[in-house]
Amino acid sequence: MSTTTATTTASSPAERPVVESPKPKQQPWLIVGLGNPGKKFQSTRHNVGFEMVDAIAEAEGISISSVSFKALLGKGFIGDVPVMLAKPQTFMNASGESVGAIVSYYKIPLKQVLVIFDDLDLPFAKLRLLPKGGHGGHNGMRSVIDHFKGNRDFPRLRIGIGRPPGKMDSINYVLRPFSKQEREELNFTFQDGLEACQNLGTTGLTIGINEVTISRHYFQATLGKRKYGRHHGGSETSIL
Repeated sequence: MSTTTATTTASSPAERPVVESPKPKQQPWLIVGLGNPGKKFQSTRHNVGFEMVDAIAEAEGISISSVSFKALLGKGFIGDVPVMLAKPQTFMNASGESVGAIVSYYKIPLKQVLVIFDDLDLPFAKLRLLPKGGHGGHNGMRSVIDHFKGNRDFPRLRIGIGRPPGKMDSINYVLRPFSKQEREELNFTFQDGLEACQNLGTTGLTIGINEVTISRHYFQATLGKRKYGRHHGGSETSIL
């Protein structure tokens, strides 16, 4: 009687199916632009935070169309990084009511909350990206910090609007629209700000804009022949 012996051949490592481990879920960023709602305030100096968020939304194909937490909201991605864009509709001085509610509801770490706002004490069209800091006399930022229970450890992108000319009142100045020439330069500044926000989700603040600089895009476009934004000194100023 013959005996048949069954043999089992083990599959080689190369033949085994590769099972990829699931990627960890990325924590979303909240990017907030500060400003005042309504047509009356559109395109004014005090609303550059709104405009910067609109520039991000347009570049990344994000619709800011839902209304919640007293804000216009939009959800999407910058690259592979989930983001939420917000434009509080509370008017500037009460911005924290909206921002604080969003952060609390979605449990977003403050280190991933970027607030964008206008700054009288930065030369016009200059940017400064910082990992933390105070309100600098800006009442919108003051409100945000108050609703974060005094915590100032969150990133902020400051957009310089410069000081008022002559003896002009600061309140009147921040509610004025930009001139055609200023608007031209500011559009290039928004390009720099967009790149800084795109870097936040991948490499963080390390290669963001961390010093006051001339708009690189504007400098390239004008071949370095024109240089705007002479530095203006000044103390902290409370504004609308």
